[in-house]
Amino acid sequence: MSPKDENPALVWHAATPEEVAENLQVDPAIGLSTAEAARQLALLGANSLPEAQGRGVIRMLVDQFSDFMILVLIAAAVISGLIGEPADTLAIVVIVLLNAVIGFAQDYRAERAMSALRKMAAPTARVRRDGLTQVVPAEQLVPGDVVLLEAGAIVPCDLRLIEVARLQVAEAVLTGESQAVDKSVAVLPEAAAALGDRLNLAYKGTLVTRGRGCGLAIATGLQSELGKIAQLLAGEGEIATPLQRRLARFGKRLAWAVLAICLVMLVAGLLRGEAPVLMFLTAVSLAVAAIPEALPAVVTISLALGARRMVRQNALVRRLPAVETLGSVTVICSDKTGTLTENRMRAESFFVAGRQHSQLPDDESARLLAQALVLNNDAELAANGAHSGDPTEIALLEAAEQAGCSTAQLAAEQARVAEIPFDAERRRLLTAHRLDQGHIVYLKGAPEAVLPLCSLQQGRDGLEQLAAEEILAMAEDMAAAGLRVLAVASRRIEALPEDLSGLERDMLFLGLVGLMDPPRAEAMRAVAECKSAGIVPVMITGDHPATARAIALRLGIVEADGAIMSGAQLAVLSDEAFAACVKQVRVFARMDPAQKIRIVLALQAAGEFVAMTGDGVNDAPALRRADIGIAMGKGGTDVAREAAHMVLLDDNFATIVLAVREGRRIFDNIRKFIKYAMTGNSGEIWTIFLAPFLGLPIPLLPIHILWINLVTDGLPGLALAGEPAERNIMKRPPRRPTESVFAHGMWQHIVWVGLSMGAVCLSLQAWAYHTGSAHWQTMVFTVLTLSQLGHVLAIRSERESFFSLGATSNPLLLGVVIFTILLQLATIYVPALNPVFKTEALAPAELILCLALSSVVFFAVEIEKWLIRRGSIYREA
Repeated sequence: MSPKDENPALVWHAATPEEVAENLQVDPAIGLSTAEAARQLALLGANSLPEAQGRGVIRMLVDQFSDFMILVLIAAAVISGLIGEPADTLAIVVIVLLNAVIGFAQDYRAERAMSALRKMAAPTARVRRDGLTQVVPAEQLVPGDVVLLEAGAIVPCDLRLIEVARLQVAEAVLTGESQAVDKSVAVLPEAAAALGDRLNLAYKGTLVTRGRGCGLAIATGLQSELGKIAQLLAGEGEIATPLQRRLARFGKRLAWAVLAICLVMLVAGLLRGEAPVLMFLTAVSLAVAAIPEALPAVVTISLALGARRMVRQNALVRRLPAVETLGSVTVICSDKTGTLTENRMRAESFFVAGRQHSQLPDDESARLLAQALVLNNDAELAANGAHSGDPTEIALLEAAEQAGCSTAQLAAEQARVAEIPFDAERRRLLTAHRLDQGHIVYLKGAPEAVLPLCSLQQGRDGLEQLAAEEILAMAEDMAAAGLRVLAVASRRIEALPEDLSGLERDMLFLGLVGLMDPPRAEAMRAVAECKSAGIVPVMITGDHPATARAIALRLGIVEADGAIMSGAQLAVLSDEAFAACVKQVRVFARMDPAQKIRIVLALQAAGEFVAMTGDGVNDAPALRRADIGIAMGKGGTDVAREAAHMVLLDDNFATIVLAVREGRRIFDNIRKFIKYAMTGNSGEIWTIFLAPFLGLPIPLLPIHILWINLVTDGLPGLALAGEPAERNIMKRPPRRPTESVFAHGMWQHIVWVGLSMGAVCLSLQAWAYHTGSAHWQTMVFTVLTLSQLGHVLAIRSERESFFSLGATSNPLLLGVVIFTILLQLATIYVPALNPVFKTEALAPAELILCLALSSVVFFAVEIEKWLIRRGSIYREA
């Protein structure tokens, strides 16, 4: 009976190698038989991550036309075509197709995240089968296989280690630890140990950095820890961005308003005895006027222009709506390693001759310690001067070199002749070196493993009796500050004994060294800027709580008395209890991948818009589930980049601040376009809708409505996308997630400015019509067009005056306004266009009157902004 058949409940890391082998029914010296491996493979399936069952190409294309607003636009296009307006039909169709192509491309790229996960798997593996060492495809591994590991290999499946020789595994992509982990075969009695603490297990997809080992396969494919992450990623669907949700609500409300207006106009006209065909054309004209056809294009172009600007600032947007989402973010959940820190170890603190220093001082005691750090070191110096090896060893070597030691010279003068390697049981490394007379032995390791072997310490004035309690207290203080602490000692001897372990006594304590993966300098500034923008930074890491607290304190993420929660503490909390405290916790340590998603979900349930930054496989599910996932481009994994909405090309947390600023600017400009388009269209609606009730003829023909929409909703609206950011844009809090797109006085503006625009046009029409002017319709047409151009200039800022902004601060918009005025004058004064647009040339006095009346709206909006600055209206703005 196979292990799968038995379905054992064995806790692998808490069982001995013998118990694991018995459970898996395998002899580690021989391995599985070829026949048994084949049987297990047929029973359990391949050791691979299956393809995500994504939508087909046809389904993705069809989905692009299922949005409510797109359906309204398609219906408008059909109606326009039926009544003989091919130009408007063509414009609508082009906009719909443009959005469909962009949406299809986004969906297609989103389906590639699972493909990147599959590439993490090792293509081949060395196994012991039938008593022989073989190389087999990694996907053919099954539980019970005896897998051999060596430096540089990717672990092909989850293993219970049974043999290790200085084995180190880099697990940063799975646990977030920047430091490679020393592996052992010892039993770990704590059944609930975190992933990063299971030192006798090796995980699929992690990298062997040093040594060799042998392990029994305990989980393959989707049953491995990497496979569980793949399942989390596959199960987490995309969620709509704030902009998508706002536009969906906006489209539905607008469509109902359009239907109501058309129905009222049609019924009122028929009751007054108007011709049915004329009323139908009028109703269709109103429908076209009420729908801002350029809105989808303006949104897409605004996001695309913002994305292009962000690439120049080292932020690559993979999904365009994510550009706007940044402006709504209220919480940034950031992984520590490589995101907030430099992802490399550095010696931060030294305890030498009874004193603590931030760098090695220039004295004899420090010189002796520096020599020990160079010689008792397994890092290698390449020909180009670069170091290679364990990050801790490199950091110690760099610290000694900064103190003036020459690695090459010391290695030549004091050649290493023997050693006892560092391992998890001894927790120390001993090296012996030849001197001109005798030998010197250096010892380095955990303070509690080194200090009991010492009898003296190096003091400022020579040798002193060992103050063990003082040194251990200092080591504990350094560890509490988040440092990894190593003790260093030495001993001079005449000759080397055969048993080197006998040398580990009567050592001379030289000092303590505290190391840390230091925070990025720019990350400190970025955290401060996030806070000023009302954004809460939260650290989520797989690292130790003390280390996480130390980094968070230095970055300003948490206060001295701030709450920190470990993965074990989170595991025992109910969802209700966690929801009650999640917004108070700023640092989460020792977190598993599934817990990261739980944190994101809890914050989202509390009304927060969550951004998640990360670089490893362990971050991918949370990146996908967050409102916006931000991956690292240089140091991150393909899995994280494919799952994310945005990639930081320079792996710089500070780039997020620039992206947030850009996201806020873009949303501001989209709001300005909606305000501009809806106000102009409402002016057209009031003009057409109210004229018959005032005893006036229909003031505008369908061609006039279509022309106004084309020249005012199109180019000027698009030019608003390039409007510079409002002043102090990063000093205001994020938008509330539930905030309407019409908030901050926008709907009031649309109503009163639209009514003012209609009143000006209808007053002009009444005066011109009753005085017998033959040009009354051309004059109304001109005033309505130019009033909207004056309006677009006035709403460039929601608070600042146009005159303080300056006409040339948005040269594109200025050029578009001038160009549109010239086009409008062409429809009046170019004879060939008069029959097309049903216009007549205006007299100079009539044109001057039109220009004067067109400026009424501009100055009215300037007065509105003056009242806003005084705090008289729209106080919530």
